[in-house]
Amino acid sequence: MSNIDNQNMTSTSGFAKGLFIGGLIGAAAALLFAPKPGRDLRSDLSDKITVVSDKTKDVASVVSSKATDLAKTVSTKTADVAKTVSESKDNIVSSVTKASADVANEAAKADKEVMDATAQAAKDTQKQLNANS
Repeated sequence: MSNIDNQNMTSTSGFAKGLFIGGLIGAAAALLFAPKPGRDLRSDLSDKITVVSDKTKDVASVVSSKATDLAKTVSTKTADVAKTVSESKDNIVSSVTKASADVANEAAKADKEVMDATAQAAKDTQKQLNANS
């Protein structure tokens, strides 16, 4: 046999050995990672779905409880703010009413002073007219 024929036999033999070993490894992996029978798989899936469903219900319950607490807190805070605003409004109305009364009193005093000054000026003018005549 020639040297080339020897190399072809060796490479063909190596390829066949690799193919055989690869097939064995593939078969072993398939057996190790093969899924469970349908009944067992459905049972496991059912158990997992039940666990997920229970956890979802627990989370929903906690979220609902927290939302209720938050709503109560917001309601209380809103009532407090409304009360504060109402008290502030009453204080502002009282202050404006008092200021308005003060302005009215000051205007009345100023009006009286102007009237008195006008009357005095009229008397003074009358005296001067009588004195000049």
